[in-house]
Amino acid sequence: MTRVASLTCTRLTVPLHTPFVTALRQTMSTDTVVVRVTDSDGVTGWGEAPEVWQVTGESLAGATACVDEMLAPLAVGRDVDDWVSVAAAVQHAVARNFGAKAAVDVALHDLAARRGGISLARLLGAPAPAQAAPGQGPAPGQGPDPVAGPAPADHDRVSTDVTLAAGSADSLARVAAARVADGFTTLKLKVGTDAATDVGRVRAVREAVGPAVTIRLDANQGWTPQEAVDVIRALESARLDVELVEQPVAGDDVEGLAWVRARVGLPVMADESVYGLLDLDRVLRLEAADMINVKLAKCGSLGVAAELLRRATEHGLGTIVGSMMESHIGVGAAASLVVAHPTSMTNDLDAAWWAAASPVVGGLSYEGDELVLPPGPGLGIDDLV
Repeated sequence: MTRVASLTCTRLTVPLHTPFVTALRQTMSTDTVVVRVTDSDGVTGWGEAPEVWQVTGESLAGATACVDEMLAPLAVGRDVDDWVSVAAAVQHAVARNFGAKAAVDVALHDLAARRGGISLARLLGAPAPAQAAPGQGPAPGQGPDPVAGPAPADHDRVSTDVTLAAGSADSLARVAAARVADGFTTLKLKVGTDAATDVGRVRAVREAVGPAVTIRLDANQGWTPQEAVDVIRALESARLDVELVEQPVAGDDVEGLAWVRARVGLPVMADESVYGLLDLDRVLRLEAADMINVKLAKCGSLGVAAELLRRATEHGLGTIVGSMMESHIGVGAAASLVVAHPTSMTNDLDAAWWAAASPVVGGLSYEGDELVLPPGPGLGIDDLV
């Protein structure tokens, strides 16, 4: 019997090539906890828990303690073929701590995929490359799924937007033009830092990139409900062709989010308002959003993420998969989820693009506005650099 031999944490700081600035924070690095699970045959799976104090509230120290003290003991010594049960136990072991739980959950899935010689996307239910018909495969944390969705047109590539960090109108215009030159066709503009000048910044970006580029906005909870309505109505009047406005108000204020949505025409996306299924139910009940952004570090597992996508789609909401400021490990897992469970819109998976250099051997890469998953088993990651 092959068993889980070890489950360990490594704190990782990945320098960024450009400052990342939002209404909530500014950083020059991705700070994360990398989880490595190794079986008695020496096969390894990877996951990560990013530190984003202002969103999830998790720290490197807290995620490490959660994994070392509570989650690792559930896995070490267990039969690796029983990984589904181990992953389920992880979800019930502690309250919240979603980043830590997601890191272990992804590592267990990655280990299972590597042992099976298939990609993580295949493990999650995506069709094999030669299949054009609906695929069949195990759903995350569950048994075989006889009703998998249709194959994506290009199953090893996922389109992504690119974030324009908050800044002055002039600097945003310059950066926007540069990102379009890099091959990105969807720009995610960070607003919410100053409601009085947000419209001017959006106008500057639109003038810099022309009408063919998609512009979406993310206020990162930066506006009050009234500010949100005022700014969004001004954007509508200016006819700047904005695709959507993400999380205009505080995440806990779902009633405020619903109040905004009822008073504007632009689609409203919920991000920090939706961690898990109960949050989604509240958004649906209050008709608070037109679409949701699903992130592993918010919901805690690939299985919950897949169910969020399914349930949102069932109720007519648009969907994207995003990430925190994560490395190639977490972003690769999120992209694998998209391959298995396609979303309705361009996804938000540029986080690893911001890294000055990849911190892993193997893993994903970027080509223009596409994230390219490696052909190897699991996440295709062999080690840390």
